Amino acid sequence: MKVVQLQFSKESAGSAALRLHNAFIEEGIDSNIVSLNRDSINDDKIKNLGKKSRIISKLDDKLKSYINRKNIKQYGSFSYPVLGIDVSGMKEIKNADIIYLHWVLGGFLNFSNIEKLLKLKKPVIIVMHDMWWITGGCHYSFTCEKYLSGCNNCQMFPGNKKNDLSARAFKKKLKLYAKYDNFYLVSPSQWLYDCAKKALLTRGKPAFYIPNAINNKLYKPFDKNIAKYILNIDSNDIVIAFGAVKVSSPYKGWPYLQKALEILKEDKSFSNISVLIFGSGYNKQIADTIPFKTKFMGYLRDDYSISLAYNATDVFVAPSLADNQPTTVVESMCCGTAVVGFDVGGIPDMIAHKENGYLAEYKNADDIANGIKFCITNKIKGKMLPVFEKSEVVKKHIELMNSLYTQVNNKKQSLQ
Repeated sequence: MKVVQLQFSKESAGSAALRLHNAFIEEGIDSNIVSLNRDSINDDKIKNLGKKSRIISKLDDKLKSYINRKNIKQYGSFSYPVLGIDVSGMKEIKNADIIYLHWVLGGFLNFSNIEKLLKLKKPVIIVMHDMWWITGGCHYSFTCEKYLSGCNNCQMFPGNKKNDLSARAFKKKLKLYAKYDNFYLVSPSQWLYDCAKKALLTRGKPAFYIPNAINNKLYKPFDKNIAKYILNIDSNDIVIAFGAVKVSSPYKGWPYLQKALEILKEDKSFSNISVLIFGSGYNKQIADTIPFKTKFMGYLRDDYSISLAYNATDVFVAPSLADNQPTTVVESMCCGTAVVGFDVGGIPDMIAHKENGYLAEYKNADDIANGIKFCITNKIKGKMLPVFEKSEVVKKHIELMNSLYTQVNNKKQSLQ
């Protein structure tokens, strides 16, 4: 059985495609990756697209910026794929028995390119790393539930337009999904799985809940004092960490952690706090709001540095307002670090309340502060739940692929 996985880049969707690819290889599965952006990984099983494709991606990014120039930023990103690359003729695609689609926007695939892959009549497994596949274009709908009945007059766009871009994209997806029965949805979270089962676009389509894979040989606990020493942090400090691709992302909820830190500052028993932040977008405006000494590590690109940061941390905080299966949460758990997060999206899948972390009331900074205090006072340790074990994740993917592979072969035999 040959598998090909399509991804925008190694780092997209928390490196989910690469981690699954490596897990497949370990199990003896013939896995390949087709990646739009070139990554510094020496693996002949990873095919990077050429310069022309990256130019198309940059042009699509400019078009996206123009289309979204008036969007209300608090609702995050909206994607209407205009440009794309036809990869249906690549040997990696032709030779594959099963095609995986991960995060493939940003000028990689548009609606026409997706249809060309579906026309190959191979099983196409869509790994939903956010809500885009079930909405008119937003990546997270927050409290909006129009995706259940049909997107229009999107909250992201100012004004009142019934036939806006979200409505047009929704109709395109509706038409596309109705034409093909060879695609299968995989959700890394129970929350998004439930959304997909109820959404108008995917209601009745086969969907599966399978978490993202993680390499717990790299993400594992070691002595916190050593980790703190390496990062030049006082061993007596209580380290509160926050990490995101972009610190100021409207999805990641930084303002709630900022408020929680202000609350903790008033409690003299927590005066020895240090704040550790990694990601891009950290600036003086954010720095000036933090009432404790802070170490900013920038955007970390390798697993060893990220693992070191988690191991130097006493409590990791994930105050996400909208999230699927945040990679930071499960990575923290693997490193034995407790996590405090809002009870939203896929976060409750990973946090067993007051056992390996703390689930705070949504958008309640006071409860984030309570959660940090609880984890510190009770010396709560992070622990990854069994469903996230790599062996379990890979087992579920293999079961799904075997089932689809058998279905395809049975169809071929019935036509002969």
